[in-house]
Amino acid sequence: MKFQKKFGQTKPRVPTASLPDIIFMMLLFFMVTTTIKVYDVKVRYILPEAAAIEKIENKRLISYIWVGKDGRIQIDDNIVQLDDIIDIMYRKRQENPNVIVSLRIDRDSKMGIVIDIQQRLRKADALRINYSTLQKL
Repeated sequence: MKFQKKFGQTKPRVPTASLPDIIFMMLLFFMVTTTIKVYDVKVRYILPEAAAIEKIENKRLISYIWVGKDGRIQIDDNIVQLDDIIDIMYRKRQENPNVIVSLRIDRDSKMGIVIDIQQRLRKADALRINYSTLQKL
């Protein structure tokens, strides 16, 4: 009886010992590089209440306009004049054509300022408008 040598029948495996280190580094990288939009709201406002509201899922597309009871208007972190809305929103619309303008208007504001803002948004071709409210219980 003749003996035969058996050559390696096992296949080389992929080393997985460093896999948790790689996953941890990727997690840390994404945590550090992710930015969250936080605005410093300089306008005091109380949102009106509504019975039927709908939540917007993609918050990245939203650009906020705050209007206080005293008529002050804020876009992002800046207090702006009514006539500046056209230029600012037109620029935002050029950067992102799917931008949604979310109006956060005080419930005691005059309707005239809301109409003026709507007219400026039409001129800037920002036609996707959302009116923010609180849910009425």
